[in-house]
Amino acid sequence: MRDLLRSIVADKRAALASRRTSEARLPRSDFDPPPPRDFLAALRSPGVQVVAEIKRRSPSAGRLREALDPAVLAPALEAAGAAALSVLTDGPRFGGSPEDLVAARAATRLPVLRKDFLLDPCEMRESRQLGADAVLLIVQILGPGQLGELVAAAAEAGLVAVVEAHGVVDLHRAIDCGAPVIGINSRDLDTLEVDLPSALRLAALVPTARVAIAESGIRTRGDALAVARSGFDAMLVGEALMREASPAAALARLLGRDAP
Repeated sequence: MRDLLRSIVADKRAALASRRTSEARLPRSDFDPPPPRDFLAALRSPGVQVVAEIKRRSPSAGRLREALDPAVLAPALEAAGAAALSVLTDGPRFGGSPEDLVAARAATRLPVLRKDFLLDPCEMRESRQLGADAVLLIVQILGPGQLGELVAAAAEAGLVAVVEAHGVVDLHRAIDCGAPVIGINSRDLDTLEVDLPSALRLAALVPTARVAIAESGIRTRGDALAVARSGFDAMLVGEALMREASPAAALARLLGRDAP
């Protein structure tokens, strides 16, 4: 599985190089992005908040919800109690697109995280133009200088950087780069194996001034309660929602609420 992550990153770098060549010949866009929504405030609300993820498929789970309509799903998740949305914009492995993010954000009042394998400062500006309020930056695929550069570029573009770590070494890098939000992913991106208990133990190492998000492996109300006990501010949940006939009802169950 390690080759999968390398392949994804190689494809992203090739696509970036191709885009730079093409965009050099095009006039600059004057598109005015919508005003940003407060991602940090949404996750700092009392209790453990949910970032509900909209995705069609993934390398680990296969097909989840290929025919989803973000404009329908986003407001349903908002009504069920989501504090924010995460939208996959990667096409080849996740079936997503920038248009999914645009449609989801237009249909809801929630702040939106762009989830992708982002590698370049130009993608921070692009994400803001699409309407993203936050971006995911993955420690495992970014060098030390590159990670700091992208956190700074995100802030300059008006975005919140969610820096994703897996394991103690990654976590220290996420802390040291000044990330305002730290995601602790219980899924090893090399093996795709999930170890939620180990990830939950790392919450104690996140400085209290930062927002901590638990990612992956959260499926049941019991998992959600374990996340809360561990001291996380929020949890990102996608697969467990997308597999259900009603993602909104599944989210409500996770939060211990009645279905909307």
